[in-house]
Amino acid sequence: MRIVSACLLGYTCRYDCKSKPHKKVIALFEKEYLTPVCPEQLGGLPTPRTPSEQQGDKIISKTGEDVTAQFTEGAQRTLNIAKAKGIEKAIMKQKSPSCGCGKIYDGTFTGTLIDGDGVTTTLLKKNGIEVITEEDL
Repeated sequence: MRIVSACLLGYTCRYDCKSKPHKKVIALFEKEYLTPVCPEQLGGLPTPRTPSEQQGDKIISKTGEDVTAQFTEGAQRTLNIAKAKGIEKAIMKQKSPSCGCGKIYDGTFTGTLIDGDGVTTTLLKKNGIEVITEEDL
């Protein structure tokens, strides 16, 4: 059993009110029980919402709003779901400020990627949950 970024299963929960369905994730869902999560929504952010990126220890929206508390809350709720279900693995959306694994945007809103993990991925890893991206399937 795994948790998965809900947008990868076709849920319209991304900042732009779109989804990013991924064929391999959907195929896995047909064979294995996956628990979809959207940490941003779990943290109380609306859909659609202003894009956000990590800037140091904070998550800042493109309009300059500090949304760190919402991202942190969503990460904690995602971890709580994983623990409650005994989940040890996760498939998270690449490049996201919450779900990103290995690469995230650099906080300049220029599309520049840097090495790093999103808030949720960081918390999951710290708690012993293996995290991969949709591209790792």
